[in-house]
Amino acid sequence: MTNKTILDIKNLYANAGDKEIIKGLNLTINEGEVHAIMGPNGGGKSTLANVLSGKPGYTPTSGSVTFKGKDLFSLDVEERANEGLFLLMQYPIEIEGVAFITFLKHALNAKRTYEGQKEIDMPSFMRLVRDEANRLFINSDMLKRAINAGFSGGEKKKMETLQMAILQPTLAILDEADSGLDIDALKIVSGGINNLRDGKRAFLIITHHQDLLEQIEPDFVHVFAGGRIVKSGDKNLALQLEAEGYADFIKGEKC
Repeated sequence: MTNKTILDIKNLYANAGDKEIIKGLNLTINEGEVHAIMGPNGGGKSTLANVLSGKPGYTPTSGSVTFKGKDLFSLDVEERANEGLFLLMQYPIEIEGVAFITFLKHALNAKRTYEGQKEIDMPSFMRLVRDEANRLFINSDMLKRAINAGFSGGEKKKMETLQMAILQPTLAILDEADSGLDIDALKIVSGGINNLRDGKRAFLIITHHQDLLEQIEPDFVHVFAGGRIVKSGDKNLALQLEAEGYADFIKGEKC
């Protein structure tokens, strides 16, 4: 039986500011699938993540994107999150004065309310957070701080992974989740991601490196250049890219 389609992108064109970056992108992601996007700098990978998540300044100009059967662009940022779209950012921001625990509890209860569920009480929430934090080797002191305040790059990615574990998204977009991670942190973050693979949840992984894909084995690998996918394959394509680079795949493409 064919899995349900989670994300369906058809002939998408989109701008970053006034510049056209995405140029005729087509991509379908079904439930349970892990797709990896690789490609040279400037090809539009992070722009795609920003367009899908609804970041201001990134504007679709034509084409369509459906998420769980709904027009993605008819949903505001909060609705996209409550529908189950999650972005693990390349550079998570620091927000002084906003407690991480308070933020995460509000985010989870907003999602539960949107889904018609009862809000979670504080004792149950804290048990949930501590259990997931222990799996990611996040100590309790980090949970008491403001959002990403004073954290290293690896610590920020752990906290983003913790958010993902608590919010249980339908589609997780990982924009260079391996950026700034040492070997140990990479194993911890990728382990947290793999724990969420349940045959239903889908992932879109944007990366430059094979190292992450050794930890999170993708079902599909796509070469992204010039604002569109120019080659698709299985995990062996990532190995080929690691060994040979992108030159043979981007001839004639403007990145």
